[in-house]
Amino acid sequence: MKLKENYFLWYKLLNSSFTGLSIGILFTIYQPLTNPSIYSLGGIVLAAAMLVIAKFYDRLLNIRKFFQISMGVEIVILMTLLIFIVLQYTFTSAILVYIGYQFTFIFGGYLVRAETLVAKDKELLGKIDINKQLGYLIGLGLSFIFYKALKYGFELTIAKTQIYILHYFLISLQTIIIVVLANSFNWK
Repeated sequence: MKLKENYFLWYKLLNSSFTGLSIGILFTIYQPLTNPSIYSLGGIVLAAAMLVIAKFYDRLLNIRKFFQISMGVEIVILMTLLIFIVLQYTFTSAILVYIGYQFTFIFGGYLVRAETLVAKDKELLGKIDINKQLGYLIGLGLSFIFYKALKYGFELTIAKTQIYILHYFLISLQTIIIVVLANSFNWK
């Protein structure tokens, strides 16, 4: 299995654009989670799970596992978006989205370490980081434009409505991200 650098760079750009575009939605989606102990419990589970993952780095730090875990994380993100569309602003959707995001965060440290090993080349690593930052800036800019367009173009000022509409764009973007990630690896 081998990394296809150009596709992977597009993946990193799109993935970070998703982050920038969606950065503000969680505060509103998590509103039904009024008990702050949920976040403490989530943090405990996150830290403990990251410890377990680190114990298995000898088995996980290879290109095949990197692809599988990356794809799993992206699919979980897509599932959280779909859950929100179906359940909207309920305690159930908020807790499921929270669990989904916590699951993806569990693999955050691993993915950064594995990406460094998989990319190997210093020049490629630099390009990856540049694409991450460019993607994040693009996503933040698109987010700003999106909310202003809804406010001034369509007179939609209710945050919950804006975020619900944004989810359709996020689902489309996340689907593209998954396709580009799948094409970022050569199976030969």
